[in-house]
Order: sequence, then structure tokens, then C-alpha cells
Amino acid sequence: MSALLEIDDLTVDFAAGPRVAHAVRGVSLTVEAGRTTVVLGESGSGKSVTARAIMGLVGGPATIRGAVRLDGADLLGLDERAMRDLRGRDMGLVPQDPNGSLDPLRRVGAQIGEVLRAHRVVASRAARRARVQELLAHAGITDPARVARSYPHELSGGMRQRVAIAAAVACGPRLLIADEPTTALDMTVQARILELFDRLQRDLDMAILLVTHDVGVARQMGSSVVVMYAGRVVEQGPARRVIERPAHPYTAALLGAQPRPGIPRGELLALPGLPPSATTPIDDRCALVPRCAHSIAGCSAALPRLEPVADSGSSACPVPWASAPATERSSG
Repeated sequence: MSALLEIDDLTVDFAAGPRVAHAVRGVSLTVEAGRTTVVLGESGSGKSVTARAIMGLVGGPATIRGAVRLDGADLLGLDERAMRDLRGRDMGLVPQDPNGSLDPLRRVGAQIGEVLRAHRVVASRAARRARVQELLAHAGITDPARVARSYPHELSGGMRQRVAIAAAVACGPRLLIADEPTTALDMTVQARILELFDRLQRDLDMAILLVTHDVGVARQMGSSVVVMYAGRVVEQGPARRVIERPAHPYTAALLGAQPRPGIPRGELLALPGLPPSATTPIDDRCALVPRCAHSIAGCSAALPRLEPVADSGSSACPVPWASAPATERSSG
């Protein structure tokens, strides 16, 4: 498979008064055409900022360095007008909260139609109206004509997310970026939305970069998984290997904290302490050291680099902790 999206050494810093918040610290990853790459990590890991940097939607007093290439074209070198042309046409974004992307004062059909008009996909108003209903139906909405006439507040959370997805894929993008798209939904609706992503990917032959903190979502959707902690990639590889045989103690900790049948919530394993602040200087050591039961002196002496894992992928942990029993690994 060929890489549609390539990110090399991406760094995103924000001015925070006299200090600098390092939200993303040298992230590199790829998304293959027609496949799904899941970026997995807890809140504050930098995964959403990475996604928005790809779209040119970071905002604020940010300094962005590195390279982001879509089908070989350098996105960081484009001006805002060129990025607006790419957004919606070649790249679609599904946000965590559709309320943030839908105008509460406009009918949802008009908002999807505006995407088609702005990118000159459908010329006439009548043709746009028909296409909007087709898109809503494709997004799993059984009464597209009624929904197109509705305002966002008249729809359920799951319906609003389907509308946001319909708008994101309106122009048939090659890359869809979904930023925690199921977090605010109940489990039944979440399952249906993930099924929708899977079907749309097959129908439109598009790549998906899916950001989530949910190991279950990563397990279900990922072709490959990239695990982030404190702004850095700590592990990456084929989804099945990363989920079933994690090579980094942070990945194992995420798996150990996942609710599972037969395990009371109070007995779930959890890492002690908290992640470091984005303003904490951690360029000379592993950021997980204060929380890791497997760290050695060398972990505080140098920043671990991603190194190949024997059975595929890479990990930024030099400790042979993987030989420990599974329950002990998960507590690390």
C-alpha cells in the first residue's frame, strides 16, 4: 500500500505567557490509502492537535515545524486559500462535538449544500438539494428530506454526528480525519457510527485518521495504531500486534485500564500519577518515568527513540519489560 498522508517530525508549540506549551513533540506517522490509522492516547497526549495541524486548523499563537504531505504535496507550505480548497474537497474533518461545526441558525441541508457549492461539486440549487438528501441517506439517515429541513437542535446527538459525517464526505475526500467522533455518544449509537465509517471507507475508497482514547475503538477500526503520550509517539505498528502484544508499558497500561467483562471497575489497573504538563521540559528523558514500574536509570538519562519491534512496528522503550507476565506489564 502507498502512503497517502506522511507526517515527519511534526512539532506544535503554543505561547503560554512567558513559557511555551509543547503540545506535539516530533511526531512522525503515515496513513495508507484506503486504510485506517488510529491515533490512541489519553487526554493531553497531543493527538487532537496533531489532527488539527494536518488540517491547518490549530489556531492561536502556534509555531508549527516539520512536514505534512498529502499525496506528496507539502501542506505546511500552503497559504490559507489553498488550504481552504483542500479542506472539504481532499480532506474531510469529523469533530468530536458536531455542535461545534454545525451552525445552529441554519438548516442542516443548507449547510451540507454550502460545502458542495463552495467546492463547485454541484452547480444548480436543485441538484445540490438532491445531492444533500443522497448524502444524508448514505450516512444512514432514513428520512433525509425531513432531516435536511431540520435545525441542529431538532436532531439527536447521533443524528447530528451523521450530518457532520455527511458534510465531511460530501466532496469524496481522499482522507477523512475523525477526532474522537464517538466520545459523546452512547454505546449503541457509537457502534452504528463506527459501522458507518467502515462502510463509507469501502464505498469511497478513502483513508481515515481516527483519533481516540478508546482501546475498543482502536481494536475495531484500526489497520495500524499510533500510540501517543506527552506529545510523542511511543509505539506504532499493525493494530492487531499493538493491541494484543504491546511493546511499550504505556500501551499496556491503556489496555489494562479498559473495562472488560468479569472485572469489577474498581479492580481495573491504572497508572499512578498524572502525565507531565505540556510546559514541562522532557526532551532529555522518557516522559513516562515517574509513572512506570519498569524504568531503569537509562530511561532518565536520554530520550528513548523509536526502535523496531521484533514482530513489526516500533516502540520507544529500551527496557525488556515485555518478558514480564501480562498482568504485571499492564500495571507498568
